[in-house]
Amino acid sequence: MRKNKQIALRGALIALALVLSYLESFIPVFVFVPGMKIGLANIVTVIALFTLGIKDTVIISLGRIFLSGVLFGNITTIIYSIAGAAVSLLFMILVKRLKIFSVTGISIIGGITHNLGQIMVAAILLSNARIFYYMLILVIAGTFAGIVTGILAKTVMERVDFNKE
Repeated sequence: MRKNKQIALRGALIALALVLSYLESFIPVFVFVPGMKIGLANIVTVIALFTLGIKDTVIISLGRIFLSGVLFGNITTIIYSIAGAAVSLLFMILVKRLKIFSVTGISIIGGITHNLGQIMVAAILLSNARIFYYMLILVIAGTFAGIVTGILAKTVMERVDFNKE
């Protein structure tokens, strides 16, 4: 019975992340880098990392990326999203283990490194390392996005008991 509840929770969190991704598409973001978003779906990633563990977080993140790419994007969207998610999850997992950063601090690191993963893929796909000049803007944007998603994730975790049977 426990396994069914875990699967249902994964599915519900993937669905929530998809809804947040869709809602975010209606929020205009005026920045210097095309495609820049706050990353509201990353609220779900942070919550999963802190409440469910690494395996579930990876499953939820990949599920959201593939479904979102199929529904709202294309193969390029999926490639960039996987790169950003892989790098950000790696760094968030490592930094979380240090136990010196808050939820918001870890979310900020996730936001910055998500952008790093995407810019690395862009440099490879475009065969142009000059794209790394955008990193300063991306660090600022990732910090802002990480603050927003971190505060929202922490607020949800304080109000919802994810361990309830």
